[in-house]
Amino acid sequence: MIGKKRKTAAILLFCLALAGCGPAQGTAPDSGEGSGGQSVSGEGAGLEEENPAEAGGLMAGTGTGGNLSESSAERAGTDGNPPESDVAEQDAAGDASDTAEDSADSAKAETSQDAAATEEPPESGYDFTMCFAGDINLDENWGTTQFLSAQPNGIYDCISQELMEVMQEADIMCLNNEFTYSTGGSPLAGKAYTFRADPGRGEVLGQMGVDTVTLANNHVYDYGKEALLDTFQVLEEAGIPYFGAGRTLEEARKPLYLEADGKTVALVAASRAEKNKMTPQATETEPGILRCYDTELFLETIREAEENSDFCIAFVHWGTEYSFDLEQVQLETGKEYLDAGADIVIGAHSHCLQGMEYYDGKPIVYSLGNYWFNEKTLDTMLLWLHFWGDDAQDNLTVQVIPAVQAGDRTTYAAEETEQRRIYDFLESISVNVSISDEGIVMEE
Repeated sequence: MIGKKRKTAAILLFCLALAGCGPAQGTAPDSGEGSGGQSVSGEGAGLEEENPAEAGGLMAGTGTGGNLSESSAERAGTDGNPPESDVAEQDAAGDASDTAEDSADSAKAETSQDAAATEEPPESGYDFTMCFAGDINLDENWGTTQFLSAQPNGIYDCISQELMEVMQEADIMCLNNEFTYSTGGSPLAGKAYTFRADPGRGEVLGQMGVDTVTLANNHVYDYGKEALLDTFQVLEEAGIPYFGAGRTLEEARKPLYLEADGKTVALVAASRAEKNKMTPQATETEPGILRCYDTELFLETIREAEENSDFCIAFVHWGTEYSFDLEQVQLETGKEYLDAGADIVIGAHSHCLQGMEYYDGKPIVYSLGNYWFNEKTLDTMLLWLHFWGDDAQDNLTVQVIPAVQAGDRTTYAAEETEQRRIYDFLESISVNVSISDEGIVMEE
């Protein structure tokens, strides 16, 4: 249910301070595959942070924050030693009269503070976070799922705790659902890789904190119309809204509107990932995805989303598999999507990270790569977006949460040297960005 989480603002910097995960070193990839339009708010939607102003400072990448290994005594600013009993007895006897006077003064002060607080005007600002992950795969015959089934703690043994906590703490968590949920249908003839998960695997999304998924990809139709319709039903029954596909073209095109801290966020998605176009675009009468080989329909969808929301996010399935190089069409159409009204463009499909670019002050994240998709050793990331501001100004902080996929596990990159290696690599394949030691992405 969207908006069900009360976000702890320091979670990101807590995670960045953790140590001991020991991720494998990333390597260059090798070749090979390794209900739209609804508005959802949900119970508890738009919960304010315990301290929005403090949260904004933390997410700005100050480089400070909590260390989960520190003792409670250190956090309290004491030496950690309990008071001596005889000192406590002497203090109790000597301070009894002072305590009564102090209590009376304290009560008056609290009453005065409470009265002043009731006179303060309500806050007009907003503060919320979104988290995005790339490709996951729960196909029953695939290595990731077989590995998951063999683990005593399921998905919690496949994705490290730090990453799970980040996903669960985001106000809105979204990923690319790169398979279909069904026990029916038949694999498409002539397709080399076809992915189908048992409908019960949908529980994994809930465990990961997923609030919504994009279905605009080249594997959601792997088992045909029957399995695609089953996928819609499984997600709907699980209360997980989807976008980028539908029972008709109208559904596939419709933006998904979500509410977060009083703001409306629109999500739209389309795919142009196949050279042999085997995943059909939906029609007036048949289910499918929204394609963007011809960008006209997708641009219209973005314009509609922009008109009816405070923020619009375009998720695109594109690019060359296992290549860090950007296609010319990515460089060109990504900017078209921003011009049409998207506030950020996020890509997937390449199965490896691709670079980033700022255009007209707005970010394009060309590919999030594999998040938890196969056994290959690859750098990956969570994309953390922090939206905050007020009536006078809107702000967006973009942050990379670095990780490594290896051996059917995805692990947070806890060591500073490993984090910096991933940031440096992302900078090297990006157009015009720099990334701070805290993972904050900035326009150069």
